Amino acid sequence: MLAKSLKNTIKQSPHYKWVALSNTTLGILMASLNATSLIIALPVIFRGIHINPLSAGSFTYLLWILMGYMLVTAVLVVTLGRLGDMYGRVKMYNLGFIIFTVGALAASLTWSQGSAGALELIIFRMVQAIGGAMLMANSAAILTDAFPENQRGMALGINQISAMAGSFIGILVGGFLAQFSWRWVFLFNVPIGVIGTLWSYIALKEIDRFQPAKIDWLGNIVFAAGLAMLLTGITYGIRPYKTSTMGWGDPFVMSMIAAGIIALIVFVIFERRVEQPMFNLHLFGIRAFTAGNIAGLLAAVGRGGLQFMLIMWLQGIWLPLHGYSFAQTPLWAGIYMLPTTAGFLIAGPLSGYLSDKYGARPFATGGMVLAAISFGLMMILPVDFPYWEFAIILVINGLSFGMFSSPNTAGIMNSVPSSYRGVASGMRATFQNVGMPLSIGIFFSLMIIGLTASVPGSIYHGLTVNGVPAVIATHLSHLPAVSYLFAAFLGYNPLKTLLGPAVLNGLKPSAVAHLTSKEYFPQIIGTPFKHGLVIVLSFAIGACLVAALASWLRGGKYIHQEDEAALKTA
Repeated sequence: MLAKSLKNTIKQSPHYKWVALSNTTLGILMASLNATSLIIALPVIFRGIHINPLSAGSFTYLLWILMGYMLVTAVLVVTLGRLGDMYGRVKMYNLGFIIFTVGALAASLTWSQGSAGALELIIFRMVQAIGGAMLMANSAAILTDAFPENQRGMALGINQISAMAGSFIGILVGGFLAQFSWRWVFLFNVPIGVIGTLWSYIALKEIDRFQPAKIDWLGNIVFAAGLAMLLTGITYGIRPYKTSTMGWGDPFVMSMIAAGIIALIVFVIFERRVEQPMFNLHLFGIRAFTAGNIAGLLAAVGRGGLQFMLIMWLQGIWLPLHGYSFAQTPLWAGIYMLPTTAGFLIAGPLSGYLSDKYGARPFATGGMVLAAISFGLMMILPVDFPYWEFAIILVINGLSFGMFSSPNTAGIMNSVPSSYRGVASGMRATFQNVGMPLSIGIFFSLMIIGLTASVPGSIYHGLTVNGVPAVIATHLSHLPAVSYLFAAFLGYNPLKTLLGPAVLNGLKPSAVAHLTSKEYFPQIIGTPFKHGLVIVLSFAIGACLVAALASWLRGGKYIHQEDEAALKTA
């Protein structure tokens, strides 16, 4: 009775929109924070379940624990947004809180070790991803329902910036909690999830009216299968294959990508003939909707994988050169990346507020141009840069994506009829979430190409002059570059880990001290890494400039005012 009375009071409150904003912001923050908190905690997690993350057989587990959450989220958000339109956005959102919390609790209680423990973690992470997808697919639609037209940009800006900020704050949270136990990386989500679940069930309400409709099961299955195969193929493309440093020649990779593309083409053809499709292709007849989603995808591609590259730059090169041990670098990399979050927090709500008055185009377009400039500034930094210069560029980068994200989201959501907001939010989230794994596949491939040209010779020479037998030096110099990248990324001293006690015990103490010092690996990999980074940054600049063009082509300020019949005949 108390809960029912409280809920009725909230429904009648003129401040409901702020209740919706605060609750959905908590949900999005939790989902995005969880997606990155594992990055720093992976070494502790693998030690906890007794798996060496650098051994050849463990690389697949590493990829799926890291990428599985992103893949599941990208595949499901459209379907869950469509279900929100049909059965209630708040219902789907509330259920997402429950599923996410249950998945977090199950992951924290993982009981097995070795490969079985890794599989359990992967499965429980995917359960979390289902809940996270429900939250992401419906939060923007709930806010669009709750806020008037002249305040949606501000509200969606706060919501979107919480998602971006969560991706960086998660790195710090993961590093801090991992010092106590890897289980806390999952367990800390549980009380937040319980509070958010109770609060959402009590406080949130369905504003729009929903008409029951048939579920396009075949379309759902074909779309999920096609996108899953495509993203899986791209993800496995960075895994070494036989004697190749990458997996792009692997028949499995090529067949998955080809099958995924064919399935998505079949999906588009099929959806045009279905009476009640899950992926409403008519929405692409709205210029603001189409341009905003293209810009969002390209922005995610430009930003997503680069976050990993910058963390590797800090962990593998800059921090060791400045006296930090490899074991300390994951946490400190997160701390040194905080200026980006500051930029997000400043620009997001402000640009969202201004876009309510002037439209999305000037801010979203300007944000992408500024992002391209920030990437250009990173290209001219030396490998061992002064931190204040790096921090200023990070602030500019955070400001640029803050300027882009909230106006772009508001522009997309304002452009569609109210009854399509759930599926529109899901489609928007799909483009954004696809960008992350796509970006990682592209950026890692470009980086590995840049490293492979010069790293093997440098490593072979450095090892042999310090007494390492030529056979072992040859073997280590021909290891895929991704092995060294992930070693630094996971907080391991790469050469100390890869040489191992058996080799190191046979060398002179002075040679061991030199090879395993903090400075030696950064000196070997610094110049080749910068060469690869220039290639990656050049691609990111191109993606941002095309995103700026797409954003400009959206047109001026546009808020959908037509009835649904006009959309269906478009």
